[in-house]
Order: sequence, then structure tokens, then C-alpha cells
Amino acid sequence: MNRLALFLIALYRKISFINPSSCVYVPSCSEYARQAFLRYPFLKALGLTVIRILRCNPFVHGGFDPLK
Repeated sequence: MNRLALFLIALYRKISFINPSSCVYVPSCSEYARQAFLRYPFLKALGLTVIRILRCNPFVHGGFDPLK
């Protein structure tokens, strides 16, 4: 499952080059998700990714938020 998730993230990154990066976090949400799926089992990586995406909204200041 992790390989499928990594493939979908790579596909998203190839398609999203049209829009400039507007992520307020460093690393970007897609890079964070890629790191999570490389490091953790599928369900934990999915949970971390969903939490990160939910935190990405106009009311946060963003900043440096590495994968722990």
C-alpha cells in the first residue's frame, strides 16, 4: 500500500507543477507525506498525512514542521 501511496504522491507532484507552491509549511505537505510513507507503516503514515493536511489552512502561521 505504501508503494501505491508514494506513486500517487509522485503523480500529484508532477501534475501540481502548474500551480506555484502555496504551502505554508516546510517541508511541503506532499514532501511530508512522502517521508511518512517511506518511514512508517501505511495506517500510521496515512494518519500523519491527514492530520498535516487538516492543519494546513489560512489561519495557521506555518513554518518548519518536520516529520517526527
